[in-house]
Amino acid sequence: MSVLIILVIFSLLVAGSFLGAFIWAIRDGQYEDDYSPSVRMLFDSKKTEIKHKSNK
Repeated sequence: MSVLIILVIFSLLVAGSFLGAFIWAIRDGQYEDDYSPSVRMLFDSKKTEIKHKSNK
């Protein structure tokens, strides 16, 4: 029975840490811009060239 109490306390600590990280991310502004990351690759203006090195 004591193992069950330890597991409940541990799970509450883990859930609290995830909640704290989520609140910290919201206050830090991680979720403010939800549109531009999804279309950023569509507006890429740089053209990348793949250069192959030959062993001649």
